Amino acid sequence: MMLLRPPGVYRPQSDTRLLAEALRGTGVHPGARVLELGTGTGAVAVAAAQVGCEVVAVDVSARAVLTARLNAMVRGLRVRVLRGDLFAPVAGEVFDVIVANPPYVPGDADPTAAKGLARAWEAGPGGRMLLDRICQAAPRHLSPSGTLLIVHSALNGVAATLVALRRAGMRASVVARHREPFGPVMRGRADALAARGLLRPGQGHEDLVVVRAERITTTGRDHGAERRAA
Repeated sequence: MMLLRPPGVYRPQSDTRLLAEALRGTGVHPGARVLELGTGTGAVAVAAAQVGCEVVAVDVSARAVLTARLNAMVRGLRVRVLRGDLFAPVAGEVFDVIVANPPYVPGDADPTAAKGLARAWEAGPGGRMLLDRICQAAPRHLSPSGTLLIVHSALNGVAATLVALRRAGMRASVVARHREPFGPVMRGRADALAARGLLRPGQGHEDLVVVRAERITTTGRDHGAERRAA
């Protein structure tokens, strides 16, 4: 998909493609309400709109918001694109599907102070500052049979994501995985991350994963079993 991408907006990469493929794999139907968090160019939002979904996209970057709007508009698609922090712009709304490609690169910088392109990857010491917030808040914005799809690096801890989602009352599993060579940001941090034990010395790749989670809508007895399994 050819997309407009001005300077300062995150370029769709393997994680974007992996997330879009996972969305198609859900069999999302026309008319479904879809929310994309961290839309960037709007690639996944546009893909959802092309199959007739009612799409809302959110990004903290004003430039990304404008870009996503333009990419939808030139295709004649209706996508409501809002600027803000994660779920804040859609408070009180619920969706059938939520897709998220949040910043997940571990680093020493404060993600809340990041500017420009760095906002697309800075995610705090463990790379989970945004991930954990999404896992906690997503159930409140999903319909009873709703689905969450979230992509991140295995370096952030796949088990940590699964546990966080299960504790939030969701059934979660890994549905896609792709091995990716390090890009410039990760290459520049490899030695520091290896010193912290997040990488093996000389490691030059990471596994990207898509975690899928559904709200648990079973009986109270089954809820207890799910909590024990987590």
